[in-house]
Amino acid sequence: MTKRILILSVFVVASCGLAYELIAGALSSYLLGDSVLQFSTIIGCYLFAMGVGAHVSKYVSDDQVLARFVDIELAVGLIGGVSAAVLFLTFSWMAAPFRALLYVMVFMVGALVGMEVPLVMRALNERKTEFNELVSRVLTFDYLGALAVSVLFPLVLAPYLGLVRTGFLFGMLNVGVACWTIYVFRTELENLSGRVLRAATVLCVLVAGFIGADRMTHWGEHGLFGDEIVYSTTTPYQRLVITRWKDDLRLYINGNLQFSSRDEYRYHEALVHPALEALPWAKKVLVLGGGDGLALREILRYPNIEHVTLVDLDPAMTGAFTTRDELVKLNGGSFRNPRARVINADAAIWLQNTEEMFDAVIIDFPDPSSFALGKLYSVPFYGMVKKHVAANGLIVVQSTSPFFAPHAYWTVDATLRDVGLKTYPYHAYVPSFGEWGFILASPQMAYQPPDQYRLPMRFLNGDTTRAMFAFPPDMQRMDMAPNRLNTQSLVHEFEQDWRKVIR
Repeated sequence: MTKRILILSVFVVASCGLAYELIAGALSSYLLGDSVLQFSTIIGCYLFAMGVGAHVSKYVSDDQVLARFVDIELAVGLIGGVSAAVLFLTFSWMAAPFRALLYVMVFMVGALVGMEVPLVMRALNERKTEFNELVSRVLTFDYLGALAVSVLFPLVLAPYLGLVRTGFLFGMLNVGVACWTIYVFRTELENLSGRVLRAATVLCVLVAGFIGADRMTHWGEHGLFGDEIVYSTTTPYQRLVITRWKDDLRLYINGNLQFSSRDEYRYHEALVHPALEALPWAKKVLVLGGGDGLALREILRYPNIEHVTLVDLDPAMTGAFTTRDELVKLNGGSFRNPRARVINADAAIWLQNTEEMFDAVIIDFPDPSSFALGKLYSVPFYGMVKKHVAANGLIVVQSTSPFFAPHAYWTVDATLRDVGLKTYPYHAYVPSFGEWGFILASPQMAYQPPDQYRLPMRFLNGDTTRAMFAFPPDMQRMDMAPNRLNTQSLVHEFEQDWRKVIR
């Protein structure tokens, strides 16, 4: 019986250890961007710390193995359990020490986790377990625990519980292992009452944190964004937060501003109308991204447009902008328009599987701040887009800022040209973002900016449009390499450009 308890504890502690690692990687990716860098460095730090912990475990005397195992479970449960909350609140209210604290906590958890399995193996060995059986059972349950949490984390835990509450949940599981060990081996442990008291105290802290996780997240996001939060959710793909200050609604994805309702019309008029004004014959339009429905709103203003297909990955995004009154008012109820069709799918996979052709394609993805987004700005992706647009049709790409991120902007231009598209770069000033960039592209069309617009505009006219296609000396073209899928140079260029701005 005692052997089974120790073996099952390996399953739980392995699950908890990997969960803390995934939480740290996901949280740092949300807050710092560049998911490959964050996960790589966190995994490296965590594995190194586990090695240190495994080495330190040899200094635990044989008569103290179970006692130290209980102490370690309580420590890793407390530190790992509160890690997501502490890191998020630290970033929200005093960002400077975040990165140092991140790696300190990852190292502490990794070192403690590294001690767990060696101690369990020693405890089993003391109970005369055959060495072959000992190793095979411990490692089997260790790997099974890792498999279980690696599947549950992205599909269930992160989207439905959130990172903060998930941290507290796994902390309670560690404490549960400690409590069960105390109960089963109560005759072999010294200072039993003291350990029970410590376990109860840690468990109370974690339960309180689990219950108050939403309040802590809300408080942290208030410190991060500053304004009233009217909607927030964590999906399998991203963290969505909508804030309000007076009459200004703002959407943030993973902490990055996507629009302000006070000036989004400038962005969306610039994104949509220079292309569609030049295509009075257009009937079918494809929108990739744009899950807020704001670009769709502008497209549907044209009576000649008969059908618009919008492909956005996240159903929570399109769902919020279809059902919430303040958001529906902002996008003019565009998702409810009978001419619009919404498809929640990965844009690249959808393009591979469809044979539809379009007269115009509007690409409104978030900036290429990660490799998952960078693939949507790559040579293969634009090659697929080209196959689905009419020869004299137009493609428009949101392309980050040619002023703040010039290397990234001109990399997008080079990528479009690499697949044989003619490009027409332009930019517009959006107060919330500063100088922002777009690129028009076509397989064959010789594009000329319109002198006037059929529809009334708040921002665009002939003069502002001509100015958008002229680049001043501090935003001139740069000779950049295209963004290929195997290297994703765009992500590195984007990160380096914006790092200079932040400094």
